[in-house]
Amino acid sequence: MRLLPVLVLLLAATATRAETALIAVATNFRPVAEVLAADFKVASGHEIAVTAAATAKLAAQVEAGAPFDAFLSADTATPERLAAAGHADATTGFTYATGQLVLWSSDPAADLSDPVAALRAATHVAIANPDLAPYGKAAMETIDFMQVQDVLDMVVTGENIGQTQTLVASGAADLGFVAASGIVDAGGASWPVPADHHAPIRQDAILLTHGKDNAAARAFLDYLRSGAARPVIERFGYVAGE
Repeated sequence: MRLLPVLVLLLAATATRAETALIAVATNFRPVAEVLAADFKVASGHEIAVTAAATAKLAAQVEAGAPFDAFLSADTATPERLAAAGHADATTGFTYATGQLVLWSSDPAADLSDPVAALRAATHVAIANPDLAPYGKAAMETIDFMQVQDVLDMVVTGENIGQTQTLVASGAADLGFVAASGIVDAGGASWPVPADHHAPIRQDAILLTHGKDNAAARAFLDYLRSGAARPVIERFGYVAGE
């Protein structure tokens, strides 16, 4: 019954003119956002176009005037900063998911039962750029927590978490700190990083100033925090909601 109010609103939306919204999405959440956008279109008639990149890169595009209507960030600080600068509506911000960092090898025979030993035995370890991607920052915090700073000499960096996963999948890196959402169907071997190894990767969504009058953007943000979206988000390895 929790779905009823959301479905009523979505059905009401179909009675009005369907609109299109352009949503900026952190790379790690792109696969989920695309599934949600397709489900949302069926339910509402609204069209959602997704543009994915590293959080900091998307924020810079917003500040430069890119016509995004809403922003699904990989952190909480970036939406807050955009709102403070007048690029977003602070009253619309909420946490839509909490991410899971994973140490991953594309080799299913890799032994990650002792992650410290595995990291020190690796030739190359991939992480996302910590200056651009919150998952990269979490990876650096994890390295510090595990006291394996010596592996920094072996680190190769992807601009975003998608590129980081590609470095591992291609064999350019033996191991990588990636998003659990990116390896749901990827196989290989993985070690979920315990939550106390880094600050929580809370990911916030917010309505941008460009989308303030866009019914599709507002409705999609409502859908994102609904009971209909929750199982999709959690199927990709996130904790849904606040």
